[in-house]
Amino acid sequence: MTMTALPLQTRTTFPMAKHSSASARLLPLLALLALTACTSVPLPPWPASGSVAKAPPAATPAPASAMPPVVVAQPIPVRPATVVGASVAAAPYNLAVAARFPAPSVVYNTPGLQEGRSSFTSNAEIQTWLRDLTTSATRSPGLKAAVLPIGQSQRGETLEALVLTTAAGTDAAALATSGRPTVLLIGQQHGDEPAGTEALLVVARELSQGLLRPMLERVNVIIVPRANPDGATAFQRVTASGVDMNRDHLLLNTPEAQALARLTRDYHPTVVVDAHEYTVVGRFLQKFDAIQKYDALLQYATTANIPEFLTKAAEEWYRRPLLVALKAQGLSAEWYYTTSTDLADKKISMGGTQPDTGRNVNGLKNTVSLLLETRGVGIGRLHIQRRVHTHVSALSSVLASTAQRASELGLLRPYIEKELASMACKEEAVVEAGPTLIQQDLVMLDPVTGADKTLRVDWNSALTLRKIKARVRPCGYWLAASAKTAVERLRLHGVQVLRVAEPSSMLGDIYRETARSGGARQDVRGTIADAGQIVKVEVALVRGVIDAPIGSFYVPLNQPLANLVIAALEPDTQSSYFANQLIDSVGSTARVMAEPTVRTEELP
Repeated sequence: MTMTALPLQTRTTFPMAKHSSASARLLPLLALLALTACTSVPLPPWPASGSVAKAPPAATPAPASAMPPVVVAQPIPVRPATVVGASVAAAPYNLAVAARFPAPSVVYNTPGLQEGRSSFTSNAEIQTWLRDLTTSATRSPGLKAAVLPIGQSQRGETLEALVLTTAAGTDAAALATSGRPTVLLIGQQHGDEPAGTEALLVVARELSQGLLRPMLERVNVIIVPRANPDGATAFQRVTASGVDMNRDHLLLNTPEAQALARLTRDYHPTVVVDAHEYTVVGRFLQKFDAIQKYDALLQYATTANIPEFLTKAAEEWYRRPLLVALKAQGLSAEWYYTTSTDLADKKISMGGTQPDTGRNVNGLKNTVSLLLETRGVGIGRLHIQRRVHTHVSALSSVLASTAQRASELGLLRPYIEKELASMACKEEAVVEAGPTLIQQDLVMLDPVTGADKTLRVDWNSALTLRKIKARVRPCGYWLAASAKTAVERLRLHGVQVLRVAEPSSMLGDIYRETARSGGARQDVRGTIADAGQIVKVEVALVRGVIDAPIGSFYVPLNQPLANLVIAALEPDTQSSYFANQLIDSVGSTARVMAEPTVRTEELP
């Protein structure tokens, strides 16, 4: 695949907003925005073909002389925030460790961050906050704001998104017509990870009436402060039904994941940020006698078939400026990593390579898809102001990078989608890939002294994917009429599915099952928390003629979401629709290997 060069150098400055009292508390962000906005890192030359590598190695910091000057803002002195319900004495580590995480010079105010408060912002308080912001937005000339009901949780809580734009309207068509990139920010898919939600409420306020307001002259923003309200109410990771919704973004079994899929399908975001928190002590202390150090763990999409230029844009245009922005705020960062719940397994793994998380599935939808995790799981309200500050700083950097790169992003996605459509019936598609095991030094904290503790660990790197299974990319897939559930889920993603309108035949590869077993879906942490059994099969491909009766379906691959279709419909992977019983048999799917001459019709 060849690559046409895109213009890659721009520099953007943002006008100063008038400071409200709320905005004045965010003066340190001025330095962050100024620094991020003038960071211009070109993409390196297009990589050699034939590699399954999905990302470049970690960035080497630029020499000081090459970095843009840091704008220093004098922070407003404040007294440290009172931590309720998670005093240092009750913390899972001692004062020496706690001292490594001083409170920031800024104090954030949301309902859940008030002094004397022992709980985080409630679902009802979030709804009130969003409506108050839409009301205040009417007083800002040119600003449009709307709260969108995007679905309901399993216990009947309304799932809502806030749209902020200076386009002609807040509907999907108006945002598309604006020509500006849309950024989707999602919080609290896991209910026991609250800092992302609190930070998104702050960001929403600053976009509508504070320091971030100038961003809306270059970008549209959609914010889902809390994607799993039932889990948040119970302060548990999973949804009310016990499903980890962040492993449900391909299958869409939960109404919460379906709501996010509809939102991305309709609004077509250019950038998606998923705000999480990670385990600080727990199995890390048990396995390594060490405590997690980093304020932020960062990663982008790392699954098979992510377009290489999309990965490079995520690295060069977003992750590297993010590192600079966090460092400017005195915050530390590393690649995202975790470890399994098996205490005998000492491997450290970067984020998973399966096409099931929001990070990876949104990458398959050709977005710059970013994961942001702060240290929070298992420590209650401890260091909550610093955790929120980390999220606010990182999210502000993403918004600034998007504003700076608005014109390039406008060229990038259409190019990628055109390239993907042209690959149908040729090229190779990786059906399954895994991480590469390497040795790496990882810095954690000594639980006694609080000092840095460097460990040499076995590291499952997701930056260079190991090809496990690959096949020639088909022209499309035939689906039996019985595969209605699979068709419904594909269409929720925005995939074009055509119905066969007259009896016909297609040349294709038919799946012949050669072995079968049962099991459970796994991720880098262990068994995924949905308790569902999957069907594991091995298949052989048999070339033949496929009978396509009226009412069966054809899913062409000359469309932008071709790589998502491959992830869903190749049956012999743990994430596939067949393995997860959304398709009843391997005979209900076939690979179409020549452009079919069949009359089809669009589904209503």
